[in-house]
Amino acid sequence: MRRKDREMNRDFGLRVIDNAPFGVLSIVNNGEPYAMPLSIVRNGDNLYFHSAKAGTKVDLFESRPVVCLTFVTDVKVPDLFSREELEAMLAVEDRYSDFGSKVFTTEYASAVVFGPIARVEDDAGRLEALRLICLKYTPDKIRYFDAAAASGLKHTDIYRVAIERLTVKRKKFDGDGQEMKWGRVE
Repeated sequence: MRRKDREMNRDFGLRVIDNAPFGVLSIVNNGEPYAMPLSIVRNGDNLYFHSAKAGTKVDLFESRPVVCLTFVTDVKVPDLFSREELEAMLAVEDRYSDFGSKVFTTEYASAVVFGPIARVEDDAGRLEALRLICLKYTPDKIRYFDAAAASGLKHTDIYRVAIERLTVKRKKFDGDGQEMKWGRVE
């Protein structure tokens, strides 16, 4: 990671994964990148998602057993300066760098996972992973899970990605407009 000053710890990264509305899985397809957004849930050091039983990604998983997943949360453009402060900054050339680093920028938290991918083969494991996915995305409908699973599980594959390597980064400003670097969380 080039920006070590923005690096965060593993626990922070796991929270990013858990809070992300989706993850983007990337894999190589005939020398070109292939990426897809997926509904992903984490259980311990494993990530799970569901898939149709056939298609491009299923074919790729058979021949490319390692994938990369990206998760991003807390994305926003900071509003650190009033219009008067921005105008005053224009008058001081030494402050021009603040425009790039504090005005035309984005706050975010990101986690990137690298690891092996495998189809979950046993029915109990498939059912449990699907239940976890549904608990994350449709917790208010979980009463109907058994009926949906009885109908759809036979048409659905479940994949597991073991978190082998995790890199975590964040850009965030505190209330005083200072970037919170070196893992600072308050």
